[in-house]
Amino acid sequence: MADGIGEGAEFSPIEDAVMKSLEDVIDPELGIDMVNLGLIYDIHVDDDGNCVVTMTLTTMGCPLGNLLADQINRAVTSVDGVTGCEIDLVWEPAWDMSKMSRFAKVALGIHG
Repeated sequence: MADGIGEGAEFSPIEDAVMKSLEDVIDPELGIDMVNLGLIYDIHVDDDGNCVVTMTLTTMGCPLGNLLADQINRAVTSVDGVTGCEIDLVWEPAWDMSKMSRFAKVALGIHG
């Protein structure tokens, strides 16, 4: 799902739970969660409970990358049935404001 998680994305119940948990990870600079910012591109949990989160950051030089990675790891591994978390940080496709949810745009005062 390289272009972001769309409305038609199908996840298993455990992957849905991971997504819900990631809504608690807030970007400290913007005050919006990672999911609504559109930074989470894909989630996959295998049969052994290993989770891979494919995601990006708003900028390559994001100074909060390590902090966010720690928070993501804690959020993901807090889900029942998840035994581990790997973050696959990608830069393609590049993040832009079109990936944000309507909620995030309204919260940040972005119109359009």
